[in-house]
Amino acid sequence: MSAPVVSATMGAMNPLIGKLAALIGDEYKKLTGVRRQASFLKDELSAMKALLEKLELMDELDPLAKNWRDHVREMSYDMENCIDDFMRDLGGADAKTGFIKKTAKRLKTLRKRHRIADRMEELKDLALQANERRMRYKIDDCANSTNRVVPIDTRMLAIYKQATGLVGIDGPKKELVSWLTDTQEKLKVVAIVGFGGLGKTTLAKQVYDTIEGQFSCNIFLSVSQRPDMSRLLGGVQQELEKKEKLTHAHESPQKQTRPHELQDIVGRLREYLTHKRYLIVVDDLWDQLTWNIMSCIFPEVGNGSRVIVTTRVEDVAIWACHNDHECVYRMEPLKEQDSRMLFCNRVFGSGYDCPSQFKEVSAEILKKCGGLPLAIITIASLLASRQTRSKDEWESIRNSLGAKFATNPTIEEMRSILNLSYMHLPLHLRPCLLYLGMYPEDEMIRRHDLVLQWIAEGLVNCSHESDLEDIGKSYFNELINRSLIQPAGTSKSGEVECCRVHDIMLDLIVSKCGDENFINVAYNCEDVARMHACEYKVRRLSLKSSTNDATLRIIDTSMSQVRSFAQFGESKYTPPLSLFKYLRVLTFIFPYETSTIVDLTAIGQLFQLRYLMVSALCRINFPTEFRKLVHLETLEVPGISGSIPSDIVCLPRLSRLILPCLTCLPQGIANIKSLRALYCTQNISLEDINGLGELTSLRELRLSTKMVAGEVDALVSLIGKLHDLKYLAVSVESSKHHCGPIYSLSNPPLHIKELNLFGWTLKRVPTWIGGLHFLRILVLWVDNLSNDEVHVVGKLPCLAHLDLWVFAEGGAVICTGLFQVLKVLRLFSHDVEDMQFQIGLMPSLRQLTLEVNNGWGGAVPRGMEHLLALDHISVFARRGVNHRDVESAFRSVVDVHPRQPSLEIIPDVPLSSMNVVPVLL
Repeated sequence: MSAPVVSATMGAMNPLIGKLAALIGDEYKKLTGVRRQASFLKDELSAMKALLEKLELMDELDPLAKNWRDHVREMSYDMENCIDDFMRDLGGADAKTGFIKKTAKRLKTLRKRHRIADRMEELKDLALQANERRMRYKIDDCANSTNRVVPIDTRMLAIYKQATGLVGIDGPKKELVSWLTDTQEKLKVVAIVGFGGLGKTTLAKQVYDTIEGQFSCNIFLSVSQRPDMSRLLGGVQQELEKKEKLTHAHESPQKQTRPHELQDIVGRLREYLTHKRYLIVVDDLWDQLTWNIMSCIFPEVGNGSRVIVTTRVEDVAIWACHNDHECVYRMEPLKEQDSRMLFCNRVFGSGYDCPSQFKEVSAEILKKCGGLPLAIITIASLLASRQTRSKDEWESIRNSLGAKFATNPTIEEMRSILNLSYMHLPLHLRPCLLYLGMYPEDEMIRRHDLVLQWIAEGLVNCSHESDLEDIGKSYFNELINRSLIQPAGTSKSGEVECCRVHDIMLDLIVSKCGDENFINVAYNCEDVARMHACEYKVRRLSLKSSTNDATLRIIDTSMSQVRSFAQFGESKYTPPLSLFKYLRVLTFIFPYETSTIVDLTAIGQLFQLRYLMVSALCRINFPTEFRKLVHLETLEVPGISGSIPSDIVCLPRLSRLILPCLTCLPQGIANIKSLRALYCTQNISLEDINGLGELTSLRELRLSTKMVAGEVDALVSLIGKLHDLKYLAVSVESSKHHCGPIYSLSNPPLHIKELNLFGWTLKRVPTWIGGLHFLRILVLWVDNLSNDEVHVVGKLPCLAHLDLWVFAEGGAVICTGLFQVLKVLRLFSHDVEDMQFQIGLMPSLRQLTLEVNNGWGGAVPRGMEHLLALDHISVFARRGVNHRDVESAFRSVVDVHPRQPSLEIIPDVPLSSMNVVPVLL
């Protein structure tokens, strides 16, 4: 049986039909009247659903059909809320037959029976009215018209593939690099200006990556159209302070107060940069006022510092460059040859030309794209997603494109191209894309967060007991493959774990969210007031960074139907959560450390809550008990809080638990049998370890703790019990001479993808690691590393990221033919001078990190030129080593390397500070 179709409208209908099916089940057979009414409703709604699916595939809807669709969508939301209330009266969705029998007896009172009967009769009347309206307006005739987009087949398991190179960027990059690396000591500002979708950010990032190694301070800032300057610059300040704390972790800590006033933040940033040679990118600048504030942080210190600005506005570019037209680079559309190459790379693969039968139509498509990379990539990704290719399909897409775009590109024309890709999306992906409208412009969005939010909202469907998270991940990958979202961050193993949404695409998403009442976005009080006056109830609410306390205080009972609520940016006020009776998803995302107190004391009343995340280092106030949150699946609160209610162990569906800093595991952790992911940074006891051994559903376990000899056996035994683990990180304080049992582990989790034993100082590499054929990330501390042990690790077929600390002196030659897929190597050893990289070793290695210690004689590892894929070298110069000498020695390697990788020298960083929070990364 195939999975049910999910779309923006189906996202409201499908959960309702599922709950009606549950009411018809055996558990409710004692409530005969309820089951009869539920069966009628299910049949009526299923008939409507078939028509709605047809309407979803239409390019443009007749106004009557659109009105009917919208009415049915809103009716479905209200019906589901009513059914939820009814099920809550019965004691929750997990009620067993015995409980239902008892409840049926309680409901014998006339008042309760009449109330439930009246409620079900009202729902029946609503369904009948909707079907009558369908017949009266002949909605079925609209669905049978020919104005339809060609449907496409669903690809359930798309795999992200890296783009096949940037076309047409080498010339502009070379020119800008020459502008920025001249001998001028005065601060220079260079602006890149051009139409949206030309690739300004991509070009700026390429230039930034090329020259960042020449500067002591590098910052890449995304500004956006509605910037909150305090949040933006405050985030930069905290990021720089974090780097300084890392650099000086060996010194006595000093109390620093975090400024909240913009003037204070600007002053501190300016003071910091006064002592640096800096390279700063200000991406997506929209107006002169923002630049006037931004430019105040850039001191003129005569040391060759540089600033790159990207903007769509010519006047802003000239203003930023102090009216120096010579420093303004005007981006042009791609030339015909480059457009064709980019298109073919995306559709057919790198190095392949367009087949003869498609050449004419592809040339016409490219002409309509106007040489804009975003348009070309989006259309090419749409064509590449087709499982079959026919000339008729390509001609249909060509005919759907606007005719004026090539000669008169506008935002509206660009949006029409992106809209075409949206309309060709499989129905199950549409609401998932629209859900990105919850996030602000330029936000870095974590894949895992997004997938769990989709699941909580019922937007991910499966059949045959498939894993919802795996299917949600495939949805994410498919949106990446179609270039509707952009990869923005990868994991240690190389998987895409974060994304961003291009601002033009985000505009389209927000517009469609408005059309379908999917998400309401508020920046200020006026936006919230408009929601109150709207025809439809607010179903999902996103408060963006510029909202203030006054905006939050006008949220009232009209918001009681909200299913997802997200707040971005600081506020001293949390809206009354008790208003959100039907809330499924609750998210707070604040910048870095904040003085905000998030008041969650009312969440115990949110019966439908499935997902709760507070992404900030802030104070969290919890309720006294959790036990009513029977649907809660994700609790992610890695901040600073009071105590977690002890009855958290009673939650029947809790799957992901990330505890606040300094919070112990709850007593009775063994009771949460549903747990799949657990993070805890507080020390754990022997009792805790034994309890964790009973959580056989765990897929991800990340702990940070002290470890004494008596707990080693228990931890090793724990690893052996959790056979389905895929991610294990147990970071401990140095446990040298206490790790003997680890070598005799006989039944390790064979499908594990990440093994992080930070702080476990081992005498050698355990031989069982060689049998972990799915392992992609490995972090180890060892006393000795012989050639035999190098072979154990080097032959792992999937190993992509290796962190290795070697403490004993007497280096080993790293042998040829090993580490065939390794992309990142961080190797910390006293014997840098004795290292040798042989021909054929690490052919895929892109990033290499080494450590130079006191007593270093000036030599560098031999054979680094054999690392043919190397892009970046980082070297930590410990205290007692002159970092200028280190830079000179490694620069000589870089200059003769075939790829000339970038070089970063990091001075005076203690070993102990290298992995401050390894468990949570």
